[in-house]
Amino acid sequence: MKTKINFDINKLVRPNILKLKPYQSAREQMSDKNAILLDANENPFPVEYNRYPDPLQRELKMKIAEQKKTPVENIFLGNGSDEIIDLLIRAFCIPGKDSILINVPTYGMYEVCANMNDVKVIKVELDDEFQIDIPTVLKKSQQAKIIFICSPNNPTANLIQQDLIVDLLENFNRIVVVDEAYIDFANDAGFLSKIDNYPNLVVLQTFSKARAMAGIRLGMAFMNAEIVNILTKIKYPYNISLLNQKAALKALEDDSVSSEIKAILQQRDWLISELQKLKIVEKIWPSDANFLLVQFKNHKQVFDFLKKEGIIVRDRSNEPNCNGCLRITVGKSLENLMLITILKHLDKRISEYDFFEIQKSY
Repeated sequence: MKTKINFDINKLVRPNILKLKPYQSAREQMSDKNAILLDANENPFPVEYNRYPDPLQRELKMKIAEQKKTPVENIFLGNGSDEIIDLLIRAFCIPGKDSILINVPTYGMYEVCANMNDVKVIKVELDDEFQIDIPTVLKKSQQAKIIFICSPNNPTANLIQQDLIVDLLENFNRIVVVDEAYIDFANDAGFLSKIDNYPNLVVLQTFSKARAMAGIRLGMAFMNAEIVNILTKIKYPYNISLLNQKAALKALEDDSVSSEIKAILQQRDWLISELQKLKIVEKIWPSDANFLLVQFKNHKQVFDFLKKEGIIVRDRSNEPNCNGCLRITVGKSLENLMLITILKHLDKRISEYDFFEIQKSY
């Protein structure tokens, strides 16, 4: 059953975008793979990459549609999810006038893309459990065109409760973006199946995380066909290279992804159990992703010590409600073992120092 919200995309899109006549390749209308190509001023001598890639990524979208059980017309592909985030803001937000809303702490590119487009960012802090404060969001979102929700959230690693997102979808008659970059690591179906129910819903997924293809920069977006058409209108003509399309098609044929996810989740559980033994660890937040948010005593000392030992983690201590927190990605078993070994060494040093200081006070 479809939502009853009053959603009219023509009233949301920037007027100049509605009027825009897009650049179109002649090949967008071409279906004959054996056609003689004399339209794009390419070098005709046949090497593997002498032709422009399919601007609509039709073969790749068909494969994604098959795996995701989603119609092709509901799929948009971007040069990473970051391009899709930027295009959504450009399509719907008038520079210097409109706003987006984000729930902080969250993925930093929502704010960066808004700033690049001279779009105001309304920030609402997540609650103590890193869940959405619905009354505050609905109150502050009255001037916003887009709400961005990251679930599982980065850097907090938790799923946002489904009923909270549904509440927003049913009470906010503009665009709600649910960024599911880490959904493959969560015991949750996500919102992909709900696109037909909510015309204002955009679901982002990616090849970068579970698919282990961060290097090809390929983001997927699922939404109603009207929004797909708007984004297609304003994207660069050949935004996904032929190299990347081929790599993505190959990745979709790889059956090892489920075993890799299982291994990562097992390592995540092992990391949690080992980190809990350390005195320097104050709290480990529950994780539905392939990383952990960990609160340390003297987190700066821990961060610097790990860096000196050649292990790079992410300092998230300046984010709201993340005081003293480092974000740690789950690595391969040997990498995780090295991390814990080094942290145990630091933990022992700090504990011995504390004992010495206590002894001095008597």
